[in-house]
Amino acid sequence: MSAEEVAKAFVGHFYQSFDSNVDALAGLFNPTSMMTFEGQQFQGPENIIGKLKGVGKVVHAVKSMDVQPGNTPSSLMIFVTGTVQIGEGNANPLHFCEFFCLVSTGPGQYYVHNDIFRLNYGL
Repeated sequence: MSAEEVAKAFVGHFYQSFDSNVDALAGLFNPTSMMTFEGQQFQGPENIIGKLKGVGKVVHAVKSMDVQPGNTPSSLMIFVTGTVQIGEGNANPLHFCEFFCLVSTGPGQYYVHNDIFRLNYGL
């Protein structure tokens, strides 16, 4: 698979799972994985999934995705922009951006080494 195909598949899976079953994301992280969410840092699958669950019900709409090879042949950098509705009902969508660094653990297998998330206010 090309970097673009891997990124597209990852992004589709990540946000579909985040929106419907956050626990399904646990396998994407390992003990060295780090997430920065609005300036707060979390390390390891349990802490990362705990934070994502704490956000509550969400619905993401991806608007753009860019991918580049990482500094090693086994890593990819992915930058995503879009909107997210937080909470039940007709919550106003908020703009967000999210960066991922994926590292390969074998052919076609990746884990999230880094994840940085920010809401974009005032756009």
